[in-house]
Amino acid sequence: MEVFLDTFRFVFPSLLVLIAVYLMMSSFFDNEDRRRRAELRSLNQRQSLPLRFQAYERLALFLERINPSALLVRVKSGSLSNAEYLALLQKAVRDEYEHNLSQQIYVSSEVWDYVTTAKSAMVSLMNTVSAGLHPQASGAELSLALLTASMEMKQLPTQAALVHLKAEVGQEF
Repeated sequence: MEVFLDTFRFVFPSLLVLIAVYLMMSSFFDNEDRRRRAELRSLNQRQSLPLRFQAYERLALFLERINPSALLVRVKSGSLSNAEYLALLQKAVRDEYEHNLSQQIYVSSEVWDYVTTAKSAMVSLMNTVSAGLHPQASGAELSLALLTASMEMKQLPTQAALVHLKAEVGQEF
């Protein structure tokens, strides 16, 4: 019995020390792991932040470029017919959109939905205005009718999307 008590007197404190060291080391390694993850996340954010800003800038530029007043200045009607000019305008919007497709990975899906909706709404506006003109209308008449229709709108879809884009930038940064 005495051998058991002597052994217990030496082993029990050793076990307590072992458990205490294990708990301290476990806590230390957990904290170290969290610190490393936070450091890595911070590094990733510093590297991706300029890319995200660039995406917001490019999408803002896209929305401005498909706005009827800017689009009609860039894409001249010349002596084109209504249908030819409509096709040219649609192609310009589609090309701008395709050029900026990759930006969707840097913005929220809500903002990307607004951008996509704005693009679709602008094409729809062009189609509606074009369909309202007489069949022999010229591209210049379509241009004038588009400007008039866009001025009569309370808020263009591109402006609504731009408001949401700016709001997200304000929340993020």
